[in-house]
Amino acid sequence: MKRLLTFLAVLFVYSSSFAVVNNAIDQHQLQGSFENLDPMVQNMDIEDFLTLTPKQYRKMTGERLGVKKALQLKAAQKVIKKASGQATDVPKGLYIVAVIFGWGFLVMGLMDDFQGNNWWVNLLLIFLCWIPGVIHGFIKMNDYY
Repeated sequence: MKRLLTFLAVLFVYSSSFAVVNNAIDQHQLQGSFENLDPMVQNMDIEDFLTLTPKQYRKMTGERLGVKKALQLKAAQKVIKKASGQATDVPKGLYIVAVIFGWGFLVMGLMDDFQGNNWWVNLLLIFLCWIPGVIHGFIKMNDYY
């Protein structure tokens, strides 16, 4: 038990340090990326911009976002969420540990401010049987990271 707690503490510190480095890299890479986005996207409401997906962009403009532009869009959304305080920053390592131990619904709820269905579905799957909840948690990890 003592080894498990030590491992979890080291994993938490390790993942927290990666989160700080990733935030610094994101800030550095985003210098000027807002100017590269389409003028239609720059004039959108913040809530609409935060929920914009490449598929919705294609419906709006009629042109497909490339990989580079899609990454710029997601990075810009991430920066705006962090600047506005909407995103609860939970390290990815802590998220993984919570999902494995069956507490993924709590982390999902914290990151979504307990709105939406992801955390309810995960809670239900955890109670029905542990393994489907873990699988759901790992699939939904892409929505948060």
